[in-house]
Amino acid sequence: MAKALRLAEASGVVIETVPADLDPYRIIPGAWAGIVATFAHLPPPLRRKVHATVVQGLKPGGVFILEAYTPAQLALGTGGPKVPELLMTLDSLRDELSGLEFIVAREIERDLTEGSFHQGRGAVVQILACRP
Repeated sequence: MAKALRLAEASGVVIETVPADLDPYRIIPGAWAGIVATFAHLPPPLRRKVHATVVQGLKPGGVFILEAYTPAQLALGTGGPKVPELLMTLDSLRDELSGLEFIVAREIERDLTEGSFHQGRGAVVQILACRP
């Protein structure tokens, strides 16, 4: 979070970071202009709960950005969870994020350089969606 704040300041933008345990954390309905989830691989029941509150937590016109590993990542072995149920598919995300309009919604392979444990080809799902 400190790095995100430094990068935002260097770019002349203001962001708010919130350290929280996502299970009890309450996302206030209609309060957020943007929410980002990068490689946040949660157990499916918690993931569904969080995604439902993300949809409600966005202001009209608010955006949600997500990138996460797909089950195809297991065969690549370049990082990410080793437990298949923690991985996400575009189809499951369309269900979990019902109520958002998808601008970008794709499963792709791309090169990752995300630290020593996440290097090489990665199979990811990418979402850019907004609340109408």
